[in-house]
Amino acid sequence: MTTLLILLGVLAILVIWAVSKYNLLVKLRNNRENAFADIDVQLKQRHDLIPQLVSTVKGYASHEKETLDRIVSARSGAVNANSIDEKIVAENALTSALAGLKVTVERYPDLKANTNFMQLQEEISDIENKLAAVRRFFNSATKELNTAVEMFPSNIIAGMFGFRKEMMFDLGEERKTLEQAPQISF
Repeated sequence: MTTLLILLGVLAILVIWAVSKYNLLVKLRNNRENAFADIDVQLKQRHDLIPQLVSTVKGYASHEKETLDRIVSARSGAVNANSIDEKIVAENALTSALAGLKVTVERYPDLKANTNFMQLQEEISDIENKLAAVRRFFNSATKELNTAVEMFPSNIIAGMFGFRKEMMFDLGEERKTLEQAPQISF
């Protein structure tokens, strides 16, 4: 009889432990999704500003069609992405395309002095700063989830219920340019 009670006690402890680990994983996954919802708000604002920016630049730089088309295409891909992972990849492509626009704009001093363009640049810069902040929060939430998914013994529960290591929201291709030392010439 005591053996049966001990076995039931151990079983109850194991069930309580498994439920608490499962609930922790669910909480961490929801925190990550909530963090991405904050990113989505900023991305929507950026997506809304891009057509205005492109049309302003088109007036000055009509022969820079390839750069502008790449931005429009990347924006379309970002708007149409469905999953968090697809959005991360699409947004990295859009960020890279916008970086190409910055290089293009350097060739047009009149454009840089245009009031509409300057205002749009300031708004996009503000959104990019907000995006950086919410990306840090998202990556922190993702790191917590990934740590729980990979660490023993919660990895057992994670494997049983389909939790997996998730993608971080990094700089993508832009990281390569940031890792290179700036070239200075006189």
